[in-house]
Formats: sequence, structure tokens, C-alpha cells
Amino acid sequence: PEIRFKGFTDSWEQRKLGDVCEVTMGQSPDGSTYSDEPGDYILVQGNADLKDGWVVPRVWTSQKTKTAQAGDLIMSVRAPAGAMGKTAYDVVIGRGVAAIKGNEFIYQTLVKYDADGYWKKLAAGSTFESVNSNEVKGAIINVPQDMEEQKKIGEYFLNLDNLITLHQRKYDKLQIIKKSMLEKMFPQSGSCFPEIRFKGFTDSWEQRKLGDVAEYRNGQGHEDKQSDYGKYELVNLNSISIDGGLKPSGRFVDEAQDTLLKDDLVMVLSDVGHGDLLGRVALIPENNRFVLNQRVALLRVTDNTDVRFLFSIINANQRYFKREGAGSSQLNISRDSVENFIVDSPTVDEQKKIGTYFDTLDHLITLHQREVEKLQNIKKSMLETMFV
Repeated sequence: PEIRFKGFTDSWEQRKLGDVCEVTMGQSPDGSTYSDEPGDYILVQGNADLKDGWVVPRVWTSQKTKTAQAGDLIMSVRAPAGAMGKTAYDVVIGRGVAAIKGNEFIYQTLVKYDADGYWKKLAAGSTFESVNSNEVKGAIINVPQDMEEQKKIGEYFLNLDNLITLHQRKYDKLQIIKKSMLEKMFPQSGSCFPEIRFKGFTDSWEQRKLGDVAEYRNGQGHEDKQSDYGKYELVNLNSISIDGGLKPSGRFVDEAQDTLLKDDLVMVLSDVGHGDLLGRVALIPENNRFVLNQRVALLRVTDNTDVRFLFSIINANQRYFKREGAGSSQLNISRDSVENFIVDSPTVDEQKKIGTYFDTLDHLITLHQREVEKLQNIKKSMLETMFV
């Protein structure tokens, strides 16, 4: 390999997976023995039973066919072939998976095979996109002759996986907290008071139209002028994420009559599919660098309203914009629908408290999301350089 731990110099050898590890192909129990309630044996049927690299009990069976023991590796052998996981339980394995008695090095080797599309190429010609026993057992893998080197490589990637899981769980937890607090810190339909408030605030909230607190402006088309580089970045439908983050659009222009300002809100006006992005807003991070494209609107706060509070309350009310969306394959919302959106507003001081709270939450969510992406990229790179 390109990179090795200090002290290891011997060449690696090629072996068949079936000669290195015991491989057991699954056999499905009778369908009449299945149950959604915890029962005799956990049944692993395929990729649906794996989450974050581990078996998560979903279906049980009263019939024992082929089995895997706690600590075994689990590989999906049918659509998608190659997905990997581990089991912390003794389980029954259906025909959609195979059990492999291998160490952490073998697991990471097979994770790399999956990432490289090795099994998908083998499965491409089969009716159910599956791989058979001979293909699994006959797969050629490269292994260090020194078991200590296998152990060190396995431990390195296990630690990486643990870090990825840690940040992913924190990200998921923060997303749940945010969803809950968006429901509790804003008044529900028919009420002028939220369920949870910061200490010292007791006044009722008032209802105002979005058009009364923010200036609305449609974006303009730049089809003939845009390119892959330029002075100003276009903000378009690809710029706004499902969580209200601003992403690079990859499109630029060199000339602009009007640029966006720091803390301007930009809103998605069109969405293909289920409309999950319809009405989503993002905050512009800095002055005079971005230009608004078509099918995205500018909302610039004009009244005594905290922009981060407005950002949170709009993104917390996506049901309104979905309901207002018109069209079949592509949903669109009109200027009237946007400007008539009702904003439940407390005093400016309370708005600032709420806006700061959700801004901090979003910062933490983004932090853990970036850590996950960073660690995943490190793992991808090291899988390429630490394996033959």
C-alpha cells in the first residue's frame, strides 16, 4: 500500500475471501413465522436491517434457518449487493445477506469493495442484482501477512468510524431538539402564546403579514451571462438546502445591477417533486458578493423585526407554503402567498432571544455535519492509500 504503519515492510498476499473467512449464505425462514413484535430470533433480511453499520432489530422469526453470531460481519448480497454491517446479536439470516466471520481489517476491506462498486459490477447481470456464494467466497482480497498489521489498520478505521458515528448522533440529536423547539417556542394555531418562553417575557404575540415586515423582490434571469466563474455568485434554486443553509451554486456573473446584502433572506419559489424546499429561506452571509437569480425571491427586513427570528419562523412553517404551492410536476408559490404569510411576532427583545437561540442551534448542527463530512472524506482517502 501507499501508506503503512511504521515497522511493516512485507508484501501483501492475494487470498480468496472464502479461504480467509468462514462465509455463510442466508436462507429465509417461512414467511408465516415473521413478526413485527420481539420474538424468538432476530431476522436479518437485507440492507433495511442495517443502520450506521450495525444490525437494528426490525423483524423477528420463530424459525431458525441459517444463523450469524454476535460479532459477525453482515453483507447484503441482494439489491444493493455489497452493503456492510456488523451484528451485536445472535441472528437468523435470510437469503438477502451473508454472514462472514472476519476481523476489523476484513470488514474495512469489504467496505472499500462496496465503495468501489465491486459487487455492483458482479451483480449487474443478474435478475435480482444479487451475488451468489461462489462470487462471495471467490472474491480476491489483498491481506497483510502479519496479523499485527491487519490489527493496526482495523483499529485505525474503527476509531474513524466511531468518530463519524459520534458526530452523526450529535447531529441527529440536535435536529430533533430543533424540530421540537420550533413547535414549542412559536404559538400554535389559534393561540397568541407559545408553550415555552424565555424568562421575563409574558406579553401576547401579535399577527402581522410577512409583506408588512419585509420588502419582497423577485430574482432576474441571467441565462446569457452566467458561467462557471465570475465576480458575483448567483443565488438560485440549488443554493438553498432543506435546513435553510446557503450552498455554493457554482454559477457566476461578472456584471450586476443589484447585489444582495448581509442578512438578506432568500426564498425558494419553485420546487420539483414533493415541495419540501418550497418557501425555504437562507441568510446571505456577506455584502455585495451574491446576485439573485430567477425563481428565488429576496425578503429584506424593513420593520423593527429580528431577521434571524424571521428566518426561523418561516422555516418552521413549511406546511403553509406547500399548501399554497400550485402546479403538478413543479410547485410554485406566488408573491401574494409569500406576502400574506402570517408572522406571529413577540417584542423585538424576545425575537432577538429566539433568533439567537436557533442561530446557535444551527451553528452546532452545521459544525457536526461538517465534521461528519470531513471524517468521511478522510476515511475515503485512507481506504485508497492504506489498502493494496
